[in-house]
Amino acid sequence: MALNPHLPLVYHPNYSFNFDPKHRFVMSKFANLFQQVKALGLVNDNLITPQLGSPDPLELVHCDNYIQDLWHNQLDDKAMRRIGLPWSKQLMARTFTAPQGTLQTARLALKHGIACHLAGGTHHAHTDFGSGYCMVNDLAFTAQTLIQSGEVTNVLIFDLDVHQGDGTAAMLAHQPYAYTCSIHCEKNFPFRKSASDLDIGLANNMQDDEYLGIVDDTLSFLLNELNPDLVLYDAGVDIWQQDGLGKLDISWQGIEKRDHLVLKRCLESNTPVATVIGGGYDRDHLRLAKRHAIVVEQAARF
Repeated sequence: MALNPHLPLVYHPNYSFNFDPKHRFVMSKFANLFQQVKALGLVNDNLITPQLGSPDPLELVHCDNYIQDLWHNQLDDKAMRRIGLPWSKQLMARTFTAPQGTLQTARLALKHGIACHLAGGTHHAHTDFGSGYCMVNDLAFTAQTLIQSGEVTNVLIFDLDVHQGDGTAAMLAHQPYAYTCSIHCEKNFPFRKSASDLDIGLANNMQDDEYLGIVDDTLSFLLNELNPDLVLYDAGVDIWQQDGLGKLDISWQGIEKRDHLVLKRCLESNTPVATVIGGGYDRDHLRLAKRHAIVVEQAARF
């Protein structure tokens, strides 16, 4: 099947910057992902650059003290250790731009049916603290913005990162029009989970067939039950069998099938879907970018 070169893509050059290449979090993956998608022939007049971010819009979902202290490098060492990334001005620029990118992607999906963000999925950030390489929560911010503005009535956040979307679940617990679903490895980070509207904890070393069955059954049920105006799909690739932090046994082909299945089910039900890349860990940085490109390639097949 030919790839559609007009698939809406969202990316900002500030997503990657000069960063310790030995760090567990691969900061180069965003630029490498962009190059990978470009090599597939998917970058042309369809590429949207989000506006540069600032702290103020994030106060919609985050505690303003936390956001301002983060921006001005006034968080204490313990709070920064919990995040796991060293503070820098470049990190702040990308941290506050990426949620604008996810919001832009969601708006493009509402208009075109499908759109992909070449970043996003920072689902461990909570209202007043960051965690697990996540400083601000783009999924909660996007859902809350669209609901409050009346652009959507209800949103389904379908989180298939290998780690539970604890921050998103906690931040949207009292938002009746955002439904959070997390399908994750149960015995994995975060060790203190938050309650999503639906949590499915998977056993270690689960393989493709069982996993894909659970994803399909769950998504089909939720689309039918909720009839959402939009799906925000966190396509984390840390489910892969060789991922550094994964603990599941999903093949590369299993990821391809999963992403195809999720997008197909959304489009079959005429539900716009916006994708974010979520987590992925690999000492082979180019291989990681190819893994993150799977969801974009599958989206371009529709």
